Amino acid sequence: MSEQYTVVINDEEQYSIWPVGREVPQGWREAGVSGDKQTCLAHIDEVWTDMRPLSLRRHMAEAGL
Repeated sequence: MSEQYTVVINDEEQYSIWPVGREVPQGWREAGVSGDKQTCLAHIDEVWTDMRPLSLRRHMAEAGL
């Protein structure tokens, strides 16, 4: 059986994967999707369409950029 992962997200809305059963690092939270590595990476590819950190997106929106 292949190792299982969970998709995690931080406050800047950046995604990663983390092995199931290991404590999620501080500053990250589970995003509700888990499975094998390919499944998790496919989910991230589908939902993470803007790679800019949230703080940068907000700053650019406020500046009208």
